[in-house]
Amino acid sequence: MRRAWSRLFAGRFWALALKELRQIRRDRRLTISLIVPPMLQILLFGFALDSDVRNLKLGVVDESRTYESRELISVLTQNPTFRLAGSYATSDLLGQDLAKGRLDVGVVVPYDFTRRRARGRPATVQVLLNAANANTAQIAQGYVEGAVAFLNRDGPGTRAAPLELRPAFLYNPGLVNAWFIVTGVFGVLIILNGELVAAATMIREKERGTVEQLLMTPASTLEVVTAKIVPLFVLLMTMVAFVLMVARLVFHVPFRGNPALVLAACACCVLTGIGLGTFISTLARSDNQSQLISFFVNPPLAMLSGGLTPIEAMPKWVQPLTLFNPIAHFATIARSVLVKGAGLDVVYPNLLALIALASLFVGISAWRFRRQLS
Repeated sequence: MRRAWSRLFAGRFWALALKELRQIRRDRRLTISLIVPPMLQILLFGFALDSDVRNLKLGVVDESRTYESRELISVLTQNPTFRLAGSYATSDLLGQDLAKGRLDVGVVVPYDFTRRRARGRPATVQVLLNAANANTAQIAQGYVEGAVAFLNRDGPGTRAAPLELRPAFLYNPGLVNAWFIVTGVFGVLIILNGELVAAATMIREKERGTVEQLLMTPASTLEVVTAKIVPLFVLLMTMVAFVLMVARLVFHVPFRGNPALVLAACACCVLTGIGLGTFISTLARSDNQSQLISFFVNPPLAMLSGGLTPIEAMPKWVQPLTLFNPIAHFATIARSVLVKGAGLDVVYPNLLALIALASLFVGISAWRFRRQLS
């Protein structure tokens, strides 16, 4: 195994890699496109885009277990905006699922809920809102307030003391909606820019006839493929560093979790983008054909990513498709780690999915490229 790795990174690999770097350096437009467009795009998307949500996942802790508390829960769950995702014995269990992203809203009805109202004292209901998506949290708060207003006006025990809400916005108390947009668009930029650069590089080699020249070299197919991927990977990870800098300095996105998890997810997304772009280049014979194929591939990737529109707002038959979208997994990791401070124990399913998808795309593209060289 060690001998195979040493042969792979022998002198021929470095010669080919340096050739790729020199070729990319000569193309000034390509170098600029790696830095300027992603920064402009994340600024534009972060400031301008907004999102809406439906089917909010609701969790309930009913410590009172009385007719009045059940009526409150019934009014909330009858609203199509909410979908009851679970009933919990304690608020700690409810908070754990909020942290893991399994819930959007949590309602805690205290044990003395009915007794306080019967004695003419206000009964307080705690509402925990997952404010990683500030827009979702505000919508949820509005609907819960509407349900409480209805019960105070027309519900059972209307002559009793009114209900009061005690909302708590978790993870994003300032309700900065740009945090949701930026962490979602980030994955879109990585994948689509990686695909664009990889496809453009490969198509240019086809048009210049340098692919045929590689057949005359003593380098193996694995060395050729690896030498093409590594320089692009380094350049795209540089782009990632610039985008992270913009997210932190301009939009003040918090870095509450382990940055290594986000960088690992970024690396998987970069490899996925390179693999997808290389695969497209093996199907196309010209730059125009490559752009046409990308036109059909990119919009579904972006729309089904959950980066701009929450996945919960999509039709139920569409939601399973997001499991095969690397951008959707990256958005979950970025929001969980950066905004919520989650660890590997929370995001490992999404990270494993990203690793699998990156391996799949790179493997298929390498197989297609090897067939062309042969």
